[in-house]
Amino acid sequence: PEARDGAWIGRVLTAKASIAADGPSEPKGRGRATKALSHNLNGQRLGRKGRDTRERILAATNELLAGPVDVEISLSAVARQASLGMTSLYNYFSDLTELLLAVLEPVMATAEADYVGLLRTRWSEEELGEKALAFVTAYHGFWVKHSRLLHLRNNMADRQNERMMLHRVHAAQPVMRLLVDQMDGGSEEAGSPVFSMGTALMTGLERVVTVTTDMALQNILHPPHPLARTHLLRAEARLMELGIRDYR
Repeated sequence: PEARDGAWIGRVLTAKASIAADGPSEPKGRGRATKALSHNLNGQRLGRKGRDTRERILAATNELLAGPVDVEISLSAVARQASLGMTSLYNYFSDLTELLLAVLEPVMATAEADYVGLLRTRWSEEELGEKALAFVTAYHGFWVKHSRLLHLRNNMADRQNERMMLHRVHAAQPVMRLLVDQMDGGSEEAGSPVFSMGTALMTGLERVVTVTTDMALQNILHPPHPLARTHLLRAEARLMELGIRDYR
């Protein structure tokens, strides 16, 4: 885990922090998925049947993601779940990464309402601890709702899948930008102290939600305890509070 985290930090530090103030940027790979709404990968315009088939593939993928964790997520498994041949599936998605990016698209569209928006109003000194805990709890809740998909994305990113690494970084950048704003930081340049703190806070947050939404890993790292998750989330919120307060 430490080596993977180091690679993740490096990717974040080298990514450009040029995120528009009105929301997250679009991860690479999503443009291809959006284009598939009007054309398949052979360039054929999709009629109603084609759009229905594409939605059927996405629905089958979501069904597998919601199912038993020991069921492999693969193109062949999705084809079986959708009762389609592999040739039909390849008309819409060239590989598993492209398919998962299409599944991620509507999920990440909810990030603003689920947790990002909580950072857009400056937290006062008096409510800093309360707001930090609310944000960490909301981010954790987002992961609980989409746990298997997000774990799968991160696992593929850890295996050097470039499109998944870019998606992971792009999803984190709006939070880092807004954490810098909370610290009243004027510089988002990678390597600046305030940007480095934003990166550290975001990396710690993702690591905590990774642990607390992976029950097997949580049981290995911590003795089973009903309050273990709560303690970890409160600890992360406290670190966020202190980090922001220290840089103001």
